[in-house]
Amino acid sequence: MKFKNVILGIILSLFISMPLNTFAYSKNLIPGGETIGIEVNSNGVLIVGFYKVNDTYPAKDAGFSVGDIILKINQQEINSIEQMVTVVSQSEDKKIDVTISRDHKEDTLSFELMQDEKGILKTGLYVKDNITGLGTLTYIDPETRKFGALGHEILEKTTAKKFEIKEGKIFEAEVTGITKSATGHPGEKNAIYNKENVFGTINKNIESGIFGTYNTTLPEDEPLEVATPNEVKTGEATIKTVTTDDTVKNYKIQILKVNPEDEMKNILFEVTDPTLLEETGGIVQGMSGSPIIQNHKIIGAVTHVIVSDAKKGYGIFITKMLEDSEKSE
Repeated sequence: MKFKNVILGIILSLFISMPLNTFAYSKNLIPGGETIGIEVNSNGVLIVGFYKVNDTYPAKDAGFSVGDIILKINQQEINSIEQMVTVVSQSEDKKIDVTISRDHKEDTLSFELMQDEKGILKTGLYVKDNITGLGTLTYIDPETRKFGALGHEILEKTTAKKFEIKEGKIFEAEVTGITKSATGHPGEKNAIYNKENVFGTINKNIESGIFGTYNTTLPEDEPLEVATPNEVKTGEATIKTVTTDDTVKNYKIQILKVNPEDEMKNILFEVTDPTLLEETGGIVQGMSGSPIIQNHKIIGAVTHVIVSDAKKGYGIFITKMLEDSEKSE
């Protein structure tokens, strides 16, 4: 994905065998491949850096750290930068109490606001409350309208940590060009957004992707059967994605290795399609989530490019995405 800011266990007994986990996802999914714009809003306000005020770092000196999430100021809940600015500006005292979340534990720190040379109160904090980026839709469940995309979590670039989201949306994005990949330099899709044309709402950002509800008209593509990991084989397969003409197409790949033991990098593959290689040089940013198809079944999604050889990349099993989504309900 490109951003603005790159087991089923079995219990055996003498009499019966029972599945350890039972998952309720559909056995047939509409494959994606469409390029989508993605916007997620944080749960709280994320601290991404510090700046000096009158030659000091007021917030940093008070014990705040990059990656802290501001939840409250003076006991007032904070969900956006706009709210934070309002609460700070209305504070009757320069000293404020800030409730943060750090490593999923809450703490309250106090510090004094500083005035700059113009008399404006400053916190000394750089903060962020949303992320906008580009990715690829992986699937839609036609029975439940649940969708999955990306095949990996959204990270905040400055902190390199998972972005804790409150809500989000996927919307129309038109690919306008491709910056081709080369050895040591992954390329990227270039696109323009239309945030008014919303396709769905995001409610999860977890290790294996973003997930939510698809709210507009379902694509007319025929649903494909979900492949189990033991059905995924080395050999020819295809990925569905969008390149220079902004149309979802199938492109040939060769699966080189299947690794069920890895948490995320289950499928090692190489792009063999001459058209895709000519247009993109291999795997590019923005291609994350492109569904992988083999033997008329959806088997996984593109997740990573190998920087030293951009023709090669990794994919995650589709069942991993589905199971993780169900487990996080």
